[in-house]
Amino acid sequence: MAEQPMLKFVNIERDMPEKRPPDLRRNDFNEIYAEYADTKAKEQSSRCSQCGVPYCQSHCPLHNNIPDWLRLTAEGRLQEAYELSQATNTFPEICGRICPQDRLCEGNCVIESSGHGTVTIGSVEKYITDTAWEKGWVLPIKPRAERTESVGIIGAGPGGLAAADVLRRQGVQVTIYDTYDRAGGLLTYGIPGFKLEKDIVMRRNDQLEQGGVKFELNCTVGKDISFADIRAKHDAVIIATGVYKTREIQAPGVGGVGLERAIDFLTASNRKSFGDAVEEFDSGRLDAKGKRVVVIGGGDTAMDCVRTSIRQGAESVKCLYRRDRANMPGSQREVANAEEEGVQFEWLTAPKGFVGDPVTGVMVQKMRLGAPDATGRQAPEVIEGADYVEEADLVIMALGFEPEDLPTLWNEPELPVTRWGTIKTEYVTGKTEMDGVYAVGDIVRGASLVVWAIKDGRDCAEAILEKLNGETVMAAE
Repeated sequence: MAEQPMLKFVNIERDMPEKRPPDLRRNDFNEIYAEYADTKAKEQSSRCSQCGVPYCQSHCPLHNNIPDWLRLTAEGRLQEAYELSQATNTFPEICGRICPQDRLCEGNCVIESSGHGTVTIGSVEKYITDTAWEKGWVLPIKPRAERTESVGIIGAGPGGLAAADVLRRQGVQVTIYDTYDRAGGLLTYGIPGFKLEKDIVMRRNDQLEQGGVKFELNCTVGKDISFADIRAKHDAVIIATGVYKTREIQAPGVGGVGLERAIDFLTASNRKSFGDAVEEFDSGRLDAKGKRVVVIGGGDTAMDCVRTSIRQGAESVKCLYRRDRANMPGSQREVANAEEEGVQFEWLTAPKGFVGDPVTGVMVQKMRLGAPDATGRQAPEVIEGADYVEEADLVIMALGFEPEDLPTLWNEPELPVTRWGTIKTEYVTGKTEMDGVYAVGDIVRGASLVVWAIKDGRDCAEAILEKLNGETVMAAE
């Protein structure tokens, strides 16, 4: 009788890929986790309980068929596992690296709730597609037939790239317009290499380009080309710009030398990893080397900033967050990694102002958690008389992102936006009230996860294909 390949969680413990020691990884921008060996990937996949209602799948925005590709991996049928994974996710090797699995699939694993430790879904997902690239199973995009219709996509981030992939596979002519000199959006210039090495993103860009997607880079809509011109050129347009406007602090000392935006700091660092000349970094302005760095914020962008500062050789790195560890929005795994690498977290603290120009310190006020706010989270309250000054040479603002005023920037007052400035669309399809204009990702949702942008891009592309095929596109109830 053949051995049961699954349900081995009782006998086999959860085992993540080996993590490089902090004293080594804090000196470079290489990914911190090693790759699974084939036997280890099979072993960890075999821990899946194959439960009747897979909460891992239902809590994944893409509803990836996780139990089935875990079973195929456990059985050694890796190419089939890859094909199943790729069927629902345009970039599984990217999601495997950067998704907050602890809040999504792994955080809802049934065996985790029974005390056996979750299946290492993200690491297996990464392993499957990395192996597929190595083995040549990732094939170039080759539509069965070319179509005459074209779609213009504004923004080469994950949402725009996912939509381009789906459309191009059906023979639609696709042009992506992006303000940067490389495609990928925050995948390229926002997320540091120790979480997502850049060759992983570049090979997907190359796959799309070789498959016939046209890239118009260094192209800013509203400056180099008008939105009206893009609409005139294409049968449909997808807005996938993301949100890049930094939330500001109103406090004494704002605007002084040494106060920097997270997006500028991370972009400069990532550009250096490509070997680019970056004046703001080379001058020392956006280089943390030898500096006392204070990062303000508690999300994943703040974690990227503190861990990048460590690798740049900062003298010290501290993170100020106005709530406690349990209530911070960033991944707990990222916090743990940062602490291992030498970052100090100052919980229940908020900036009151800044000392010096150039900056020499942050005026900090201590907080406590009071009654819940409108979202249900406990609202921070100031503890009077507990202020102090945190010394700093470089202060990085990582307070989140807001949408830019696209109707004004693009001279399109009819572009429908919500009261938050995000683009107003139909649920699922991404269709706006403007004929032939769609929107996906963060510019619709507000700052969110890469996996949600991928889902939006795929769903929108399917809606456009239905319309091009003459079918009725219905928004979900």
